[in-house]
Amino acid sequence: MSGMEFTRPDGRRRVVITGGGMLSALGDDWESAFRQLQSRQNCIQYMKEWDVYEKMNTRLACPYTKELPSFPRKKIRGMGRVALLSLIATERALCSAGLKSPDGEVIDELHNGRTGIAYGSCIGSISSITDMCAMLEYNDTSKINSQTYIKCMPQTCAVGLDVYYAIRGRIITTNTACTSGSQAIGYAYETIAAGKQDIMIAGGAEELVSPDAAVFDTMAATAILNDTPNLEPKPFDKNRDGLVIGEGSATVILEDMEHAVRRGATIYAEIAGFGTNADGTHITNPNPETIAQALELAIQDAGIAKDKIGYINAHGTATSVGDVVESQATYNVFKRAVPISSTKSYIGHTLGACGCLESWLSVLMMRENWFHPTVNLTEPDPACAPLGYIMGDGEEIQTEYVMSNNFAFGGINTSLIFRRI
Repeated sequence: MSGMEFTRPDGRRRVVITGGGMLSALGDDWESAFRQLQSRQNCIQYMKEWDVYEKMNTRLACPYTKELPSFPRKKIRGMGRVALLSLIATERALCSAGLKSPDGEVIDELHNGRTGIAYGSCIGSISSITDMCAMLEYNDTSKINSQTYIKCMPQTCAVGLDVYYAIRGRIITTNTACTSGSQAIGYAYETIAAGKQDIMIAGGAEELVSPDAAVFDTMAATAILNDTPNLEPKPFDKNRDGLVIGEGSATVILEDMEHAVRRGATIYAEIAGFGTNADGTHITNPNPETIAQALELAIQDAGIAKDKIGYINAHGTATSVGDVVESQATYNVFKRAVPISSTKSYIGHTLGACGCLESWLSVLMMRENWFHPTVNLTEPDPACAPLGYIMGDGEEIQTEYVMSNNFAFGGINTSLIFRRI
């Protein structure tokens, strides 16, 4: 990469991804995830244990069913499941970035104050929240200990990683529901670009709990064809009936490009653009105008023509309102049938994890020149805009730029653009 420019035209530093790690039903590494994506089979399951909730319609979810690896108890005693999921993904990301050795040692540079963390989830671990609530409901304090609040607080993932790795740089907590993971990447990118940090650990995580499904179920937004989990969800399809909740985590390592090149790191992609804004109109109903503006902000930040973007990873939740509004906003920006698909068709909606998980998968697919289809999409809804919905066996596409979009309750919109290097 001799002769490469390390700064952007506006003087900001260029930011690259030098590692990544993930955990979901799709797979724990790219090889297994890639096989699952190419199989065109989703990972949705019937949750028998949810049968006790008689008034909840859905029984579908996408849990992570493998046993979690063990860690020194003293180092994780303040971590609930969601924080542990973030730790596992981060371990894998640091190893892939060459910042952690096979024998478990992390490089000293992580402790010098020039490495930070941006991480989020919707909430902390529900079991600890339940223990806190027992005090109010039953006057019972027996389940509360010195670690209870640490496990349930919103910033549990970010500070858990901070303490585990002795990180002394900036901590950014992005507890913004379904944009937690994507905002983490975006704010980490801006932090490095501005010269405030050299390395950022960025990502999102979410543990699977039944109340998350119940929240959407009360809004008639969940998939309810419980006897055919292999056919749910169906983003952008005429016959879709709602979303499915999933579980997982993902972490990417962001780095100043000059710093990465100097230490000989593998560069997976460059963060080319980031856009985020708020609808300012409704807490749950998406706004097509401000969604489009978020995409425009990312494109402007990247400084590229819109036709340079060869693929979009959609938020694609399979809700009746969400799919239509997202597709219309996207088409209003691009004015063409840009190739697009939804990872949630495979593993459901991983909430706080989805923004980072889908971004990392988009980068890896860009490097493979192949993009997965939207599983179960056979008849695009005519109410959705005429985009290039990827169906069937997926599509082979060579492109220099991909975009990943996410939208959250609260009217929070994010758009990330990644450039192949």
